[in-house]
Amino acid sequence: MRVLKNKRSRDYAGGMLMTAIGLAAAFQGSSYQLGTLERMGPGFFPTALGVILAAAGLAIAVTARFTQYEGELEVLAPEWRGWACIIGALVAFVVLGKYGGLLPATFAIVFISALGDRQNTLLGSILLALGSVVVAVVVFWWALQMQFPLFQWGGG
Repeated sequence: MRVLKNKRSRDYAGGMLMTAIGLAAAFQGSSYQLGTLERMGPGFFPTALGVILAAAGLAIAVTARFTQYEGELEVLAPEWRGWACIIGALVAFVVLGKYGGLLPATFAIVFISALGDRQNTLLGSILLALGSVVVAVVVFWWALQMQFPLFQWGGG
């Protein structure tokens, strides 16, 4: 595995990766009907986000190319706790979303992800998860009226 030894190469590689992912998303999204600004089709949003991501990545790469950096990049050990919590949170969201509903799935993904940060406390993670549940209910269930039950028992 190649270690990026300076900040310029790290920012340049990250910007190019963002550009590649954005272009791939825009290309895939354009295979669906785009529609118009007034009547957006299913491909409009992913294509627009892909273009925005590609533009941001290109801006980061160009900025990295022409910026003077001082000092070396410190290589840190991998944050295994963070990785485990993020992956575990995604798995919990999928399982609880299918078998438990929007509220437990939202609470689980935010709570478990927040535990990945060593500076978060248990109480802080719970409060963040509860706040996110309120936002999810207001936005997705009430305002957008998505067909995602708040609670359910078993598969749906």
